[in-house]
Amino acid sequence: MINIFLDDLRPAPEGFILARTADEAIRLLKTEKVDTLSLDFDLGWDQPTGLTVARYMAETGRYPRHIVLHTANPLGRRLMYGLLARSKPKKVSLEIRPIYPWW
Repeated sequence: MINIFLDDLRPAPEGFILARTADEAIRLLKTEKVDTLSLDFDLGWDQPTGLTVARYMAETGRYPRHIVLHTANPLGRRLMYGLLARSKPKKVSLEIRPIYPWW
């Protein structure tokens, strides 16, 4: 099992594979068994967001065992949390753990 950290700027924590785009994260969800998926919302100007990944999971039913929302964007966090809380299976845990930028 792998852990995925989706973020366009921050480095991945130890033990996580870094995905810089929503497409990269979705590709990993399609091909790997995922234990933890940590999602940022903002992924660069005019790029798909972490909500794109949340929608993919809701539409396909492909979930990791644990989802962390680490975005500092309050609206993005609320949108992702609402969708995932309504759609995820009970066995999938969901938590909010914002990481604030250091710059």
